[in-house]
Amino acid sequence: MPTTHSPSQNQLLAALPAVEFARLAGHLELLPLPLGEMLYEPGEQLQHAYFPTTAIVSLHYVMESGASAESAGVGNEGVVGISLFMGGNTTPSSAVVQTTGYAYRLGRHLLKQEFDRSGVLQRLLLRYTQALMTEMAQTAACNRHHSVDQQLCRWLLLTLDRLPSKDLVMTHELVASMLGVRRESITAVAADLQRAGFIRYRRGHIAVVDRAGLETRACECYHVVRNELNRLLHDVGNRQDTTVGR
Repeated sequence: MPTTHSPSQNQLLAALPAVEFARLAGHLELLPLPLGEMLYEPGEQLQHAYFPTTAIVSLHYVMESGASAESAGVGNEGVVGISLFMGGNTTPSSAVVQTTGYAYRLGRHLLKQEFDRSGVLQRLLLRYTQALMTEMAQTAACNRHHSVDQQLCRWLLLTLDRLPSKDLVMTHELVASMLGVRRESITAVAADLQRAGFIRYRRGHIAVVDRAGLETRACECYHVVRNELNRLLHDVGNRQDTTVGR
């Protein structure tokens, strides 16, 4: 975990022109996000947007029975709380911290005010929203049509893309909850991937040893999501005059 923090660790904030970033910089609040923390619950009025830097947040839909499944993940490529600028203010999903780390929090009024200026932030947020919608749609199709083996490989690769290391702090039970499958199914598939030399795991930790091998086992859904994100945010770059994080 980095000992120094900067808003530029989030790709959307890093892409803002200096003038636009300066209007937000004094209001960005750095927060630690511990594993399992609920950032918002279904139907709750959202008060803040979260721009992850080292944390990963899982967007979940929870059934009346209590069963749940992940519809998408959000890491340093995006923002949690798109309802704030899309006009909804509430959402039927929940947002829970999947991987501990940090994020910058911004109040909803300031986010909406800057969005309504129709500048670069608006363009970036709309592009990111389209990429997020692609991930949600692809996840729904993947969960319906692909094997647990393929789903787990897709999920591991997308999670790996959002982390600085190849080690995931993650139990089989938590992964099963993300994918909406039985824990025993994840245990069986993980054992197979370990025998193939793609991963190593011990209780609470999964280390990716052979990323290329995982990609051969994953379905096309992983590449669809990554290609769309790269296409929509291909011109995202760092500001030349970086601002030191708070």
